[in-house]
Amino acid sequence: LTMSWQAYVDDQLVGAGLTGGALLGHDGSVWASKNFNLQGNEGANLANLFKNPANVFAAGVVLGGNKYMGIKGDERSIYGKKGATGVATAKTGQAIIIGYYDEKGQPGNA
Repeated sequence: LTMSWQAYVDDQLVGAGLTGGALLGHDGSVWASKNFNLQGNEGANLANLFKNPANVFAAGVVLGGNKYMGIKGDERSIYGKKGATGVATAKTGQAIIIGYYDEKGQPGNA
């Protein structure tokens, strides 16, 4: 049984209650996304931010054209918040996962 990257985003991220999500390679290239579109170099910039994740506190993180205030940053996960919306990102052995929640969601769900 092989699951596509798109099915993972559709079922495991958005299907689990998030508003949107994306799956990236460690270089920031987009493998799959739903209801969340990265712009320009945002994927590569996020991948680079994982090299020095504490920088998220001073610089924030820009994803989907929105700048989020950094609220968590370590070698495994980076969280950003903008008003009642936010992003939670996690770096795994293979990929970078992005979960996006709107004002109806909570960061814990991401």
